[in-house]
Amino acid sequence: MNLKTPHTPSTAPHHSRSARARRLRRLAPFVVALALAVPGASYALASPAPTPAPTPAPAPAPAPAASAGARTEQARTKAATGLDDPAKKEIAMQLVSSAENSSLDWKDQYRYIEDIGDGRGYTAGIIGFCSGTGDMLDLVERYARTTPGNALAPYLPALREVNGTDSHDGLGSAFENAWRTAAGDPAFQQAQNDERDRVYFDPAVAQGKEDGVGTLGQFIYYDAIVMHGPGDDGTSFGGIRARALREARPPAEGGDETAWLNAFLDARVWAMKQEEAHSDTSRVDTAQRVFLDAGNLGLEPPLEWKVYGDSYRIG
Repeated sequence: MNLKTPHTPSTAPHHSRSARARRLRRLAPFVVALALAVPGASYALASPAPTPAPTPAPAPAPAPAASAGARTEQARTKAATGLDDPAKKEIAMQLVSSAENSSLDWKDQYRYIEDIGDGRGYTAGIIGFCSGTGDMLDLVERYARTTPGNALAPYLPALREVNGTDSHDGLGSAFENAWRTAAGDPAFQQAQNDERDRVYFDPAVAQGKEDGVGTLGQFIYYDAIVMHGPGDDGTSFGGIRARALREARPPAEGGDETAWLNAFLDARVWAMKQEEAHSDTSRVDTAQRVFLDAGNLGLEPPLEWKVYGDSYRIG
């Protein structure tokens, strides 16, 4: 895995390195016997014995009620209208992974961990959780709540101590091995997914919908939060959005969507250039800007782009 840019916190700039059942109605046939009589005749024609009606087939048993979790997920999927649509979310995960991990296989990154020398300690997992910025600590604490005694739980005291620094004290190769071991646990994979959504994905999509931007705009927000973090300082997501507001207005405030997203990307590029580790802006210039210039506001495949000189395609 070739990580080419740095990552940051959940509150500081982030580093840059997702058979319907049919009901059948059954009608049971019935036979009505007709009694035939000839009035005034010297004899009566005997009516044949009525044919008994067949027993109606039993109604199919009702399908078991969905679990509360399944109902929640069904409601969430039904409400999805942009980047939170499952197919578009998968595209978003692949796009970010192309920049963060030089690969479209984002699920292979659950086990990823290394110090990339950006001053933020270890960078790890599907979204580049960092030991020096708080989001890795939040993740491991979540995992400990759902899976007590897991392979990473013994390192919680050390993670609390190194938070805010680039130190490896109490971690080191043993911690790296424990991370890779934990990555095989579906509960840890789910914890990574949940923290990604809580801190980065869901806030980006919510702000995008509030601003009236479509799927591409929501992805542009998401990628910015992944790299810069959701804070309000000048080089975090909130600061980037505030800078863009000096130049344009989002659609929800009567602005043109393309003009607004160009202003946002201009502000994003400015923020990236404030830090040497982010100075390569190709994830904007030869990826997001390409989709925007093509008028692909729905982020519809096929998609072709480049990041750090590498070419990718979806669809």
